[in-house]
Amino acid sequence: MGSFNDFWTQADLVGRLVALLLLTMSVSSWALILWRGWLLRRAQAGLARALPAFWQAPALAEGRQALQGFDTEGLLQPLLDAATADTQPATLEAAGRQDSRLTRRLRDALHGVLARLQFGQVLLASIGATAPFLGLFGTVWGIYHALVSISAAGNITIEKISGPVGEALIMTAAGLAVAIPAVLAYNVFGKWVAACEAELEGFAHDLRELLSSQV
Repeated sequence: MGSFNDFWTQADLVGRLVALLLLTMSVSSWALILWRGWLLRRAQAGLARALPAFWQAPALAEGRQALQGFDTEGLLQPLLDAATADTQPATLEAAGRQDSRLTRRLRDALHGVLARLQFGQVLLASIGATAPFLGLFGTVWGIYHALVSISAAGNITIEKISGPVGEALIMTAAGLAVAIPAVLAYNVFGKWVAACEAELEGFAHDLRELLSSQV
């Protein structure tokens, strides 16, 4: 803690801005990790309960009620609503074969659900990719600033250089500390989203086959 205080005291405006930016990225990353981890675990649990309950229902009405009770994150309900929606006869959406219209509605609903599941992935990837370089930039700038200050004071010795250089290296460690959790979370969440996506695509396909056979 003392080294960081020394770095903050000796840093100029650029060094402090880099430190504040890394702090902001860290807080944003951890808030997103905790929220998305909770959401995706609920989504997986909801899919595991809702899908069997829907297919065990005797009719679509009972299946809809099962989804309302088990689909806690509302991932399957939009697909069922899209599949059973009525289209206006005077629109392009109602043109063409019914199975094609059904496929189009299910595809659009699936894209909307997947966009919700993937929310935040770009931010985690961006933080994981940029934080190490931002920390490295903070280190390089801190070393440069320290060397300029030491040279202006004169009487350069290894003891006067090692202290500021060591303090500037804190920024590199900070960049890695911000990036590593973001990268790990991005990989784990990507696996969870892919598992949910497979379940949703399977449900959309089976729902299309069910409704197409009833036409």
